[in-house]
Amino acid sequence: MTITSTLLTATMAALDASFKSYKITTEGASTNVVARIVMQRVTSMVRTGESFGPYPVNPIATPSIESNWMEFVSYREPSTGKHRVTRLERRDGADGTGPFELWYVVSSFENGDFVSSSEAPLLVGLNKVLFSMEYDVGPKLRRVTVDLILQPDDIQDVAISTKLEVPTIRLIASASPRQFDE
Repeated sequence: MTITSTLLTATMAALDASFKSYKITTEGASTNVVARIVMQRVTSMVRTGESFGPYPVNPIATPSIESNWMEFVSYREPSTGKHRVTRLERRDGADGTGPFELWYVVSSFENGDFVSSSEAPLLVGLNKVLFSMEYDVGPKLRRVTVDLILQPDDIQDVAISTKLEVPTIRLIASASPRQFDE
């Protein structure tokens, strides 16, 4: 009886550790996939966007700027006077501090007048959101580098009962607007 109960206890402990390890691995993989999709979409928007901001005060002296937000014109129809401005911005988490969230905000304008706005979170659980923008002479963006550090956080129950941790995920990508791809 003692040997059987010892073996069953050891087996249950190993099985429990295996399930928790599996949960951590799948959470990290899921977060990684979502973050890569968001990063690919952000770089695609940069390639097709125009009129980027923020713009450095003196682009000749300091052509580079780092910010926790960026915005650009994502759609323009000169014949109707309609255009959309897309803004990607870091926002504080629910408690006013980190982890941060990456938000997508689209504002529509017609003949220079504000029409409407919509927004949605792209990623949550970010430790870092940084947009490094390099400008050419004139208001032309040469390249933007997006630096994101994510911490998968849907496994708090596992972290409390074990010492297992999900590693942070760091994604860095650079893109240039289409005007420089010639």
